[in-house]
Amino acid sequence: MAEQSFSEELRKYINVGRHWGWLIALVMVIAGLTAYVISKQLTPIYQASTTILINEAPATKGTDYASVLASERLTQTYAQLLTKKPVIDGVIERLSLTMNPKKIQDAINVQPIRDTQLIELNVEDTSPVRAANIANSLVAVFAEQTQELQASRYRSSKQSLETQLALLDQQIKSVSAAITSLKDAPENQEERNRLEETQAQYRQTYAYLLQSFEQVRLAEAQSTSGVVQVEPAVPPVSPVRPRVLFNTILAIGVGLILAIGIVYLIEAWDDTLRNPDEIYQQLGLPILGIIAHHDIEADPLITVSQPRSPVAEAFRSLRTNIQFASVDDPINRLLITSPSPSDGKTTVAANLAVVIAQSGRSVVLCEADLRRPRLHKILKVSNHQGLSDLFVQSHIQLNGAIQMTDIQNLKAITSGSLPPNPSELLGSEKMAEILSQIQEQASMIVVDAPPVLVVTDAAVLASRVDGVLLVVQPGHTKLDACKEAVEQIGRAGVNILGVVLNGVEFKRSRYYYYRYKDLYNSYYDYHNEEEPSKKR
Repeated sequence: MAEQSFSEELRKYINVGRHWGWLIALVMVIAGLTAYVISKQLTPIYQASTTILINEAPATKGTDYASVLASERLTQTYAQLLTKKPVIDGVIERLSLTMNPKKIQDAINVQPIRDTQLIELNVEDTSPVRAANIANSLVAVFAEQTQELQASRYRSSKQSLETQLALLDQQIKSVSAAITSLKDAPENQEERNRLEETQAQYRQTYAYLLQSFEQVRLAEAQSTSGVVQVEPAVPPVSPVRPRVLFNTILAIGVGLILAIGIVYLIEAWDDTLRNPDEIYQQLGLPILGIIAHHDIEADPLITVSQPRSPVAEAFRSLRTNIQFASVDDPINRLLITSPSPSDGKTTVAANLAVVIAQSGRSVVLCEADLRRPRLHKILKVSNHQGLSDLFVQSHIQLNGAIQMTDIQNLKAITSGSLPPNPSELLGSEKMAEILSQIQEQASMIVVDAPPVLVVTDAAVLASRVDGVLLVVQPGHTKLDACKEAVEQIGRAGVNILGVVLNGVEFKRSRYYYYRYKDLYNSYYDYHNEEEPSKKR
């Protein structure tokens, strides 16, 4: 049972997709085409990428957690500095750009690569060459500015030491010149010794200052972090935006979801009767017949013109179901009505009367719709005298009212002239007397009554018959209208035999009738196979 239920549900959804497939396909095509056209009209954006290595200073390198954390922070810091105004201004000056610095800054995307000392730099621009130039210039300018910034910390010390070394060098040269100018005379020996001692002191100081200068340079080298461009940026070949194919596929997917939502809303808000299960659950009435859609205007009596058609077979099935609907109390007076106009009750009444007559029973088809009669047109009989004319007789005589038809065993009583008060006439005792006299001349009376919710004629006439047949048109008749019609007929204490689904379009129907559609197709195929053999 569970597998069968799942199969039915799956088949139900498949048939819903078939029914609304045109809407789903239309929304998907419109969404995809719109995305494609818009994407094609957008200006293409190119992205140039380069990779930067942060060469950390040797003095800060280490293997402990603090050193690793400091390295990550340094990479994060450099990633932030890459997009600052001094770097952007340097790039604009180097490339002689006329672009707004803010626009360039917005086009730059800097992303540190996790657990490494690498930084990925992306630049987007409408020109692929310009995007690559900006990316490469950013690295160069930033490296120069970073080097200059770190060198400034030791510049004053180096300049001071260089000045002192130059002064000492001059003094050493001056003392050396003085020593050279002295002659080797005994009287100059004392002066020579003093100058040589001074020269030795200057050279010792010079050596000390030179050592300090080298130490400063070494400290500068060990504490300076470098920026190295690992992979230069090259002009990209294809744009990164807009991605026409991706946008089109995404729009089609969104269109599919939107279309499914629309279909769900339509299904949820549609309060028309759509399937036999819903009718049974909501109304508590069985389905006695399902009549397929056919051209009523061109062929209203299809049971006469096409007796072997699937529609005619459906009416014969309806006749059989009515016989089984009340076995203990046979139905001799049957009233056919509908909740609302245009449900096809008159056509159902006429064809049902025909198939009952074809079974050998004598049938009188009575037109009780004294407002918009149609039976005389369908049966092609006169309407000069009919049911309404019987009410003015003091003693009811049916001789002129009952007319013979071209169909064996079928007689008809048309509406006659249209009275001003149909409800009062149909609910009167004379109507009961008329039906009793008709019953003497036929074994079955089929009464075509007006729609229940339009006028009260059907409700007052329901108490005069043995059973009521309710005709509804799926996709047209409202559920609330059906409930109210059942309530009104139920107040008269009349037995509603069941419901006839009329005008079902199997080829365009939703999933609700797939079982009956299969039966319909099977019978239609059987009919087509039998017909040639009959001709032979």
